[in-house]
Amino acid sequence: MKKTLATVLILTLLTALLSGCGSSNTTAAPAATEAPAAEPAAPVEEEAAPAEEEAAPVEEAEEEEEDEENYETGDASLDDPRNQDEIGDKELLVVSFGTSFNDNRRLTIGAIENAIAEAFPDWSVRRGFTSQIIIDHVFARDGEDIDNVTEALDRAVANGVKTLVVQPTHLMHGFEYTDLVNELATYADAFESVTVGEPLLNSEADFDHVAEAIVAATAQYDDGETAICFMGHGTEADSNEIYARMQTVLSEAGCENYYVGTVEAEPSVEDLLAMIEGKGYTKVVLRPLMIVAGDHANNDMAGDDEDSWKSLFEAAGYDVTCVVEGLGQLETVQQILVEHAQVAVDAAK
Repeated sequence: MKKTLATVLILTLLTALLSGCGSSNTTAAPAATEAPAAEPAAPVEEEAAPAEEEAAPVEEAEEEEEDEENYETGDASLDDPRNQDEIGDKELLVVSFGTSFNDNRRLTIGAIENAIAEAFPDWSVRRGFTSQIIIDHVFARDGEDIDNVTEALDRAVANGVKTLVVQPTHLMHGFEYTDLVNELATYADAFESVTVGEPLLNSEADFDHVAEAIVAATAQYDDGETAICFMGHGTEADSNEIYARMQTVLSEAGCENYYVGTVEAEPSVEDLLAMIEGKGYTKVVLRPLMIVAGDHANNDMAGDDEDSWKSLFEAAGYDVTCVVEGLGQLETVQQILVEHAQVAVDAAK
């Protein structure tokens, strides 16, 4: 019976990969609306995502490791790595790219995990990161041991977990999401049920709610003289279209002074500079459109190097304010991921 279940699981997972997202108990939970299709798996490495969130290159994590030693990232002992044993029969594994910025890890990923744990008191909530470089660096620097996805899955097997729900914190159905489903397929016969939740931006309602949340979070700067610009990560995958889609949602909501760009793809910072030119803005607010505020937010966005977004906007004559806070700090974002986990939990029953 277990082998039959494993075969069904593998076939269902493969079907989900071809269609973009699945609706069975063994892949992604049913979505409220049609989601962007998942992309082919990328070479192994990732909000930043997008993560930090979506398939970030190895160089990014290496740069984070080098650059962050120039400043304090916070107390790692305040962060719960959620790698405890004695899990029980039901586990809810929260999978993130990760960040080695200690305070921000606690305020974003930790806050999402806490919200999920509060919503599902009968489930054991555990953590898995996809960036091994970040995991190794945090351990070497701070002694905090964080599981990668394989270690987290092996821990679940060793603890006798029967029902596994995996909730990613990724923004989109990109390379990272596909890689996660692929790895889960290799554990098809290890659990009685495996269900994967949707990423943050999956349905029309998700886009609307995130747009409302980021507008509310920056309302104090909306004075008619300020362009409010968000830095997404960007990806080579087709799912990069979420940034243009978010721009459309904001524009249709009447937020004409809100702009969305990316650090690794398009729209680029040069595109944003061109968009706001000649519109009478004297000030610019920069904020990351990423789950965490890690290396990209601290250096590529708010850093003092001449090619940072802050420096480029200042060179163009704008008074620049940087808000270095990840999306994971917003309660609305936390609750969207709780809702996605709820759909996955319901599908697992």
